[in-house]
Amino acid sequence: MPSVVTAGETMVLGVPARPGRLRHVPSLELKIGGAESNVAIALSRLGVSAGWVSLLGEDEPGRLVFDRVRAEGVDVSRVRRVRGLPTGLYLREQVGQEIRVYYYRKDSAASTMTLKALDPEYLKEAEFLHLTGITPALSEDCRAFTLWAAREDGTRVSFDVNYRSKLWGSGEARAFVEEILPSVDLLFVGDDEARALWGRDDEGLVRELAARGPREVVLKLGREGSLALVDGRIITRPAYPVEAVDPVGAGDAFDAGYLAGHLWELAPEERLRVANAMGALSVATLEDYEGLPDKDELWAFLEGRKALGR
Repeated sequence: MPSVVTAGETMVLGVPARPGRLRHVPSLELKIGGAESNVAIALSRLGVSAGWVSLLGEDEPGRLVFDRVRAEGVDVSRVRRVRGLPTGLYLREQVGQEIRVYYYRKDSAASTMTLKALDPEYLKEAEFLHLTGITPALSEDCRAFTLWAAREDGTRVSFDVNYRSKLWGSGEARAFVEEILPSVDLLFVGDDEARALWGRDDEGLVRELAARGPREVVLKLGREGSLALVDGRIITRPAYPVEAVDPVGAGDAFDAGYLAGHLWELAPEERLRVANAMGALSVATLEDYEGLPDKDELWAFLEGRKALGR
């Protein structure tokens, strides 16, 4: 049974081979993308057993998603294929320095997740259940599913705000986060999300969020590093300077690093250091998860040495 279980939608991703507007590209490469499966894959790369729960269409895109997540060593035994509903799709383009995303996920299989999508028995040996604010924005069923899953007894809940303005407004997203907070043990929030939902990203906000329930609150500060409130103590760690190639998936890599640090029984300062390193390694490579490190590569980066490829 996995040490960390994640639950949420993963879609097929169409990416052009070069920057430019989609209307001018001759072809797209098919990949996959989803915050929760990104976290599961990143953990699996680090040697942490991870499982991913979701619904996929009984279609070729669904088979593509299933096979690629499974190929990364993630347990997909609780993923169900649904007949008559499509697997979600999104397209990405880079115009100048801006990355634009176009989603086609309305009425997707994953948007119909209900309480039946997750067997509580699957969580009995898990150290963490990782959820995000993307899932409840997909439908009323998904909203109810996320609240129910977070309230299951016996498993620590990790929750990433992961605000998506194309899915719901800031007021609705904030209301949901504040509703789920009493059931959350570990909260992740990005500085841009904090400003969008609460109008600030300071230490005071972190303490206010922690007062609503979470034992730990981690604020991701991008190039400024990260900040965590653990046992009433504020801890900060600087970011690792790397040349940014692709920011997509960096937050998920950060989450995975912090969760892995928990499972490796690292001190909070070290958990932040590992999380910052995972975020840095993610932005330094293309795509959501393809360039993420294994455990040896991660520690080589942290120790400032080269990992031997032989």
